[in-house]
Amino acid sequence: MLRPWATNFLLDNSKGSSIHAKLCNQLINEIQVGRLKPGDILPGSRSLASQLAVNRKTVQLAYEELESQGWLESRPRSGTYVSDQLPEQALSNENLSLVSANIAQDTKSSSALLSSVYESTLIYQDGSIEANDGVPDPRLIPYGTLSKAYRRAIVRSSHQASLGYGDPRGVIELRESIKDMLIKDRFMNVGTDNVCIVRGSQMGIFLASRVLNPEKGVIVFEQLCYSPAVAAFESNGFKIVFCEIDEQGLKTDCLRKILENNKVSGIFVTPHHQYPTTVCMPMDRRLTLLSLSKTHNFVVIEDDYDHDFHYDMRPIPPLSSLPNSENVVHIGSMSKVFAPSLRLGYLIANKELVDRIVHEIVLIDRQGNAVSELALADLMESGEVKKHIRRVRKLYKIRRDHTASEITRFFGDKIKFTLPIGGLALWLDISSLITKQTVERLSQPGGFFVNSYIYNKDEPQNIRFGFGALNEKEITKAVEELHALFN
Repeated sequence: MLRPWATNFLLDNSKGSSIHAKLCNQLINEIQVGRLKPGDILPGSRSLASQLAVNRKTVQLAYEELESQGWLESRPRSGTYVSDQLPEQALSNENLSLVSANIAQDTKSSSALLSSVYESTLIYQDGSIEANDGVPDPRLIPYGTLSKAYRRAIVRSSHQASLGYGDPRGVIELRESIKDMLIKDRFMNVGTDNVCIVRGSQMGIFLASRVLNPEKGVIVFEQLCYSPAVAAFESNGFKIVFCEIDEQGLKTDCLRKILENNKVSGIFVTPHHQYPTTVCMPMDRRLTLLSLSKTHNFVVIEDDYDHDFHYDMRPIPPLSSLPNSENVVHIGSMSKVFAPSLRLGYLIANKELVDRIVHEIVLIDRQGNAVSELALADLMESGEVKKHIRRVRKLYKIRRDHTASEITRFFGDKIKFTLPIGGLALWLDISSLITKQTVERLSQPGGFFVNSYIYNKDEPQNIRFGFGALNEKEITKAVEELHALFN
């Protein structure tokens, strides 16, 4: 294609801590101010790399990043163009430099979608930071890609006249996509009839508590656990019994003693990254747990809430993929993976249990959001979800390592922790720093860690420090504030 004029760029005044970040910020700014207009073709990666005296791979990565966010689009055998449908959010020049080198964009938006998820990060526009429990960063969501998927889903729905009442288990397209993911990526042997779509993992937990019978026995939870799950089972009449944990998660010897003294209907576990301590249950304990489940005929509810954020090795297969897993109810979520406001999760169980769960769904919700489900199925089928996971997993690993480094820099050996192999939080042992004054500060209304998870024995011993929603500058500021709290 003939190009009568070459588009030139200068990076000298562009904000960013790397050439990649500077180039992304500069291209976005050129689009915002109107120098680059929708439909304009950009220089080829080789040409622009030569012009800027940078590595061609840097240009390619910047183009790919902005394409995933919806600023650019690639046309086969033609080139890279400014997208005809630009992202709705407007970026401020001040925010463009806040994100770490791998991600060039920070967002402000008046849209309901962005507002709801941005608040959940507990990072406010005045620059203040509040501790969090390990939530993902909504600034990393490729909003352009997501909006395109929604448009295709609406068009598809209108053509198929499928916006009326549908299957309470979820649209078949998403159930098929999740089934394929579980088979290929997580070694699970499931069929479409085993998959039920829910509005996030909490709804899956509540439905499990509805279909189990409290008259058949107690529900066992790990000694430290996810409190909303406990509340769900208590609301449906279950007595809760707690099982001890250690540095390898649930202690199966303790579970044996519980089984000797109680009728057990089920056990709720987080084996991949134990919540809140972040430890991973080893294979021998997994197999023992499943063997006990089969022998004593109790249900194992496996909350696999952040399976994809595993950094140092191939993730251990979920309980549902192992021998003797007939009694496992597997609950997963796409909310942390792609977009929290999607409110899409899934529950995997035998067909009989799924049918009972569907009956409960009809009573309380009738069905989920067909458009959101079709949009997510589109993103899974096209490979966009997998691409997004690979991208953010690298960034979250960097943030994990930076958090560990900063805690060590500020506290030395006064705070002890084990670097987690996955997840979005660190489990910090603060016992050596606890005094009467620090206990008062930790519990003070409006205090920095008022919303974090502090677990008590006689006094606070640990803090779950979430790093996923914070970039490196924000992590450093958060650790500085934690250091000030103890001094």
